[in-house]
Amino acid sequence: MNNLLRKTVGVSAIFLVLGGLVSGCSAPAEPGTSVPGATAKKIGLLLPEVTTLRYEEKDKPYFTEALTSLCPDCTLLYANASSDASKQLQQAQSMLTQGVNVLVVDPYDGVAAASIVQAAKAQKVPVISYDRLIKSPDVAFSISNDYTKVGELQGAALVDKLKADGVATDKGGILMINGAETDPNAANIKKGAHSAIDASGYKVLAEYATWDPAEAQNWVASQLTKFTGQIVGVYSANDGNGGSAIAAMKAAGVHPLVPVTGLDASLAGLQRIVAGDQYMTIYNPFREEAKHAAMAAVDLANGKTPESTTTVDGIPTFLNLPIAVNVSNITDTVIKDDFYKASEICTANFAAACAKANIK
Repeated sequence: MNNLLRKTVGVSAIFLVLGGLVSGCSAPAEPGTSVPGATAKKIGLLLPEVTTLRYEEKDKPYFTEALTSLCPDCTLLYANASSDASKQLQQAQSMLTQGVNVLVVDPYDGVAAASIVQAAKAQKVPVISYDRLIKSPDVAFSISNDYTKVGELQGAALVDKLKADGVATDKGGILMINGAETDPNAANIKKGAHSAIDASGYKVLAEYATWDPAEAQNWVASQLTKFTGQIVGVYSANDGNGGSAIAAMKAAGVHPLVPVTGLDASLAGLQRIVAGDQYMTIYNPFREEAKHAAMAAVDLANGKTPESTTTVDGIPTFLNLPIAVNVSNITDTVIKDDFYKASEICTANFAAACAKANIK
């Protein structure tokens, strides 16, 4: 090799090394952002059911919106289990086959979903437990609402309403419709509700566990016959079951209706509150929950640690705080947050009630 060739090769090598150093010293990505020039990531979102309308109407679009903003190059893989744990496992396996980088799973069955975590772990794919907890120590991160606090707020609201109405503790008792036993969140909601109700002096006449509105309605109908004239309130863990309890009471000719609680701030639940049929619901800021789930997914996809506020069963967790909603603060909560517009709540059938409550 002559001297000129040696010099040319040497200079080229220097530029190659310098180029590598410059590219290797780029600033690290901020939490919740995509890495420029990195391979596009695939994020899987698995939701549990369609019976509760919030999942398709709120969680999915909110998560999609947040992910698109945080990581425009990311691809979202989506599936809904339609209340079938086996189907949800198959959906997760399909996403793993497609090369998903992170799975965000709201489990239909929190115990059965441990199989999803196990399958993902085998492929080194982190799993985020979203909204409902997955019973697995290998969950990478958890995003949820403070469901014990949810139950506390529901139970306290019902007790306070009964006392405000002058209902004596020895006049009758409360029916409790808790969530399904396959849902770990339901246990926390029940625990919180009992902490308020058990200390109130009002007795619990009977309890039932389901997220199925038809089952809830049939059960309440049977209890109305069993405890005729003794039911002073109905604790319902969510709006779906609350609506069923109200339907059962109306069918049985109960008048006036006793106070009924709820959860999810569903459109139907809010309209029942405006109409005076349902007393209250719980509003969890679902947009924030979905946003933090998307942030955590992008962080994990980029090898970063998501922001947490606490730990649950040893798993880093971000918890949203719930808000109790009744007719007096619908405007300052769900409408203010654009969760629902006043026009969506105050349709023709509810216009007069909305006007009376100054909801506009």
